[in-house]
Amino acid sequence: MNLLELQRRMAEDVRRPLTADYEMQRTTDDGTPTSDIAASYISPNNRLTSFERLEIYNRQYWFRLITAVSEDYLTLNAVLGTKRFDALILAYLGEHPSASWTLRDLGAKLPAFLTAHPEFSGRRHRLAVDVANLELAYVDAFDGKHLDPLTTEEAQVIGPDSRLSLQPHLQLLELAYPVDNLVLAVKKETPEVDIVSSAAMQRDARDREKIPPIKREAVFLAVHRYDDSVYYRRLEKETFLLLRGLRAGASVAVAVSQAFAKSKLTPDAQATLLQESFAHASQLGWLCPLANMELPDLVM
Repeated sequence: MNLLELQRRMAEDVRRPLTADYEMQRTTDDGTPTSDIAASYISPNNRLTSFERLEIYNRQYWFRLITAVSEDYLTLNAVLGTKRFDALILAYLGEHPSASWTLRDLGAKLPAFLTAHPEFSGRRHRLAVDVANLELAYVDAFDGKHLDPLTTEEAQVIGPDSRLSLQPHLQLLELAYPVDNLVLAVKKETPEVDIVSSAAMQRDARDREKIPPIKREAVFLAVHRYDDSVYYRRLEKETFLLLRGLRAGASVAVAVSQAFAKSKLTPDAQATLLQESFAHASQLGWLCPLANMELPDLVM
């Protein structure tokens, strides 16, 4: 076995998924004993067998991946409980293994995976999906690009035919549960040393405080970065639809028409909300000249 073959052999063995008990698999997919493979290129010592030495690397590789995903989904861990959460993470990583030099996007597909696999969340499925989407939005808002916003002069000449873009870090979420307060509370109460899955740290499972019952409530949320901190801001439905329309490429007139098409507000209240929506978006630097970004498929 030359060096390249050795590197490929060990990479394949280290990246082989763990068992449900977080141990190295005893056999490969074709039935070959892993102990035989380990013995072919790893020498035992007076304390560990070849299998046990290889298992150290196998487990640490997966614990690092589990940690990377778990750090971004603290509240989902609390909602599901440690056992369900760890099972979810292992299943997710089995289907979406690391394929990049960076771990930043490793958990990016977890909300979609959870949506497609309700068996991991049970009766709290929609709540868990909302939490996962919000926690991913936090990551995207924290890391998202910041563009130069509209200047005061540019904002003053916005007209019906104007087309605007939004800050890339601004995330717009339509939620079925008011999970923003829950996510903030969990992040506030979770110490830095406890931000990873129990499997990743091999710590004894601790009893977490039970998540209180949460009633369904439609919530429209903006997750954005301001002065290097991430904030959650609840929006009126019409404001949410307006911003979503602008992001999709609609002109101001079309976006406004879509946002207020089914509004129950009086005409005066609509005018006031429209003025406030543009004022707040401008003050927070959410609105950008369209030239800053590629034009998406236009909304007609």
